[in-house]
Amino acid sequence: MEKSLFDHMEEKEAEETSNAPPEFSVSEISQQLKQTVEQRFSYVRVRGELSRVTVAKSGHLYTSLKDENAVLDSICWRGTLTRLSITPEEGLEVVCTGRLTTYPGRSNYQLIIETMEMAGEGALLKMLEDRRKKLADEGLFAPERKKHIPFLPRTIGVVTSPTGAVIRDIMHRISDRFPCRVLIYPVMVQGQGAAEQVTQAIQGFNAIPKGNANRPDVLIVARGGGSLEDLMPFNEENVVRAAAASEIPLISAVGHETDTTLIDYASDLRAPTPTGAAEKAVPVRTQIAAQLLEYESRLATTVQNRFSQYTQRLQDLQRGLGQPARLMETAVQRLDQSSIRLDLGLKNWVSQKTATLRECAAGLTPSSLLSKLERHQQQIENYSGRLDLSISKKTEDSTRKLEHVSALLESLSFKKVLERGFVLVTDKDTGKPIKTSTELTDGDGVGLQFHDGDLSAIVTKD
Repeated sequence: MEKSLFDHMEEKEAEETSNAPPEFSVSEISQQLKQTVEQRFSYVRVRGELSRVTVAKSGHLYTSLKDENAVLDSICWRGTLTRLSITPEEGLEVVCTGRLTTYPGRSNYQLIIETMEMAGEGALLKMLEDRRKKLADEGLFAPERKKHIPFLPRTIGVVTSPTGAVIRDIMHRISDRFPCRVLIYPVMVQGQGAAEQVTQAIQGFNAIPKGNANRPDVLIVARGGGSLEDLMPFNEENVVRAAAASEIPLISAVGHETDTTLIDYASDLRAPTPTGAAEKAVPVRTQIAAQLLEYESRLATTVQNRFSQYTQRLQDLQRGLGQPARLMETAVQRLDQSSIRLDLGLKNWVSQKTATLRECAAGLTPSSLLSKLERHQQQIENYSGRLDLSISKKTEDSTRKLEHVSALLESLSFKKVLERGFVLVTDKDTGKPIKTSTELTDGDGVGLQFHDGDLSAIVTKD
């Protein structure tokens, strides 16, 4: 049976009386300390700042709680971590509930966390402000990212709790203003797991293919009022990023008019209440009908006024034009005068051409034609004689030039050179002239051409 720490202490006192110190093994003293600490601090609430937040591959959370004077190592097991109401982050000031224990392997003590909550609303607001600045620096809240809300949506997607007054208010307001199709994605709106469901709902609506009749034209993310802790799911980073990444225009309506969550900054339009979101999503049908009637009346009045203006203008122009018959009188008179001038001009032109033809006919007598023929015949004879003289002279000149060139060619012929005692040496086979002695070797056959005959010879080189 194991001894308690107090038993060891009694034994130690007994040994001290006998001047013999007590003896413990390392495991014994560690176990006794573990039992003492767990019995004394089985339920504690510790306030401090989270430091060195680490989630192991096993899913367990390892962190430290610290203040200005001390540090307390802490562990939150995986099953407990998924049930926490807040997400542990570096620098958060929290109040943790759990039990103290020791870790003999390192001779330290640590807190096993069972619950975790913010250490006051001020700390929570600071955390939200830091998160807002971080997301704003990434550009998630930039005005140029905001999308236009369609004027007349055919389908509206609502992300909210399927029970409660919020969905009833939205449906009632849409029905009163402009009835249209509404698709509800039921989610939790507070507590553990709410942020994940809202994120999945926004992403689920956006996953519907474009052109599909079930794809909403606008989304409404809504819930009723509540405390800051109740609205925390809509401050979670995954929800804010899903809202900013939504391709479908999104209206946020979380809490009352005075409540502000981070999804409001990322949404394309913020409504003060869920009812206000419905009002911003659809117009009032009766107002549109009244406006159409007004436009119709204004159009009819405008058309009537314009018709009256054109009628009056046509009448004014008609008065300025005068009587059509009178306008035609001048034109008819000018036409008659032009017709008369045309007849006179045509007669004069025919008379002139007739006189010219007569003059030409008078000059075409047989005697005049014979005279012209004789003159032309004499000219042809003169041209013929001159042509014969020119051809004869040209022929004589060409003959002399040909004789001169023939004599020159004859004087330059190689046969004349042969007559002076020279011999033409040729290759016996090809008949080509041999120009140098290097082209021949001993025994080669050559041809010898004299001016009076040809011979053949065999080459012998000394």
